[in-house]
Amino acid sequence: MSVSAAKGAVQPRPEIEELPLYRPGVPAQQRVGLTGFKLSSNENPFEPLPAVVDAIRRADRHNVYPDPTALPLREKLSEVLQVPASCIVAGAGSLAVLNDILRVFAGRRPDGSRDEIVYAWRSFESYPISIGETGARAVPVPLRPDLTHDLEGMLAAITERTKIVILCTPNNPTGPALGHAEVREFLSRVPAHVLVVIDEAYIEYVRTADRLDSLALQREFPNALILRTFSKAHGLAALRVGYCVAREEITRHLTTVAVPFAVSQAGQMAAIASLDELPAVRDRVERTVRERTRVRDELLTLGLSVPDAQGNFVWLPLGAGSEQFTALCSAQALAVRPFAGEGVRVSIGLPEAHDRLLALTRTYLRSQGAR
Repeated sequence: MSVSAAKGAVQPRPEIEELPLYRPGVPAQQRVGLTGFKLSSNENPFEPLPAVVDAIRRADRHNVYPDPTALPLREKLSEVLQVPASCIVAGAGSLAVLNDILRVFAGRRPDGSRDEIVYAWRSFESYPISIGETGARAVPVPLRPDLTHDLEGMLAAITERTKIVILCTPNNPTGPALGHAEVREFLSRVPAHVLVVIDEAYIEYVRTADRLDSLALQREFPNALILRTFSKAHGLAALRVGYCVAREEITRHLTTVAVPFAVSQAGQMAAIASLDELPAVRDRVERTVRERTRVRDELLTLGLSVPDAQGNFVWLPLGAGSEQFTALCSAQALAVRPFAGEGVRVSIGLPEAHDRLLALTRTYLRSQGAR
């Protein structure tokens, strides 16, 4: 018997085998006579701004490493956000930064017990994967009936083993955003040693009356951390640029484990150029917000209880019919994101795509009513 056979095959850590697989949004199927639209990944429907494209083209020294900590980008963010560059850590997308945050501050303890990470559910699909990878124990708290965060329930879930709480606002995939007053109250009641990650991938799209000012809260509460990305509003998803803002006593630990050169030269230059064009970025965001409002209003008129949409997507609470509706969309060259037994998330793209979506929704709802 061989040594490998005697000892068995190479095996991962036990927690890795338990992790769910991340399911990316699928592309639209090609259909004769129809333009395909991918509404399954919350991508910005607009190409990067001309100045940003020019910046990417200038990043042509591909044989040379970029700045290892993305210092030029962090200095630009420091200027825009009015926080020290030392309080900013950049990475290859906000998820990469989140993964570093989780593995730095939570995991399996020397005695074999596990730290705990509290988060709302349903929320961003990567959370259980990223948490499980650290060895920490995931503590999901169900959303309230209106698909908003149950902040009281999340506070009740905090124990002596809790190291991190994640707030996703606006919540992906359901859409509602947390308000400033409720998050401030929440932070005031969270133990000071528990890190609160405010994941704001869609912050630019929020139009609520009590819009969260996370930077003000980060200045007030030492245990608050803000997570943001250039993938959505800035339209740089392919370049993978994200960052976090926190007190230096937090970011210094993240800097220790951050992968050097994680943000490419093209990514850094594109993000800086996009920050220089914020009025144009905001104009594009506003176009998406107007289209989001139109789509949600139409869906409400059709009788769907669509929750408050504050990201660049809407949530259709179709329950058991989610996969059937997704198949109907696919047959008409629309790719949407189903969550089996719960609902369908539809990214806000171009009006032509949504006109087709609304027509399909009418057809689907009529067919359900006839049963």
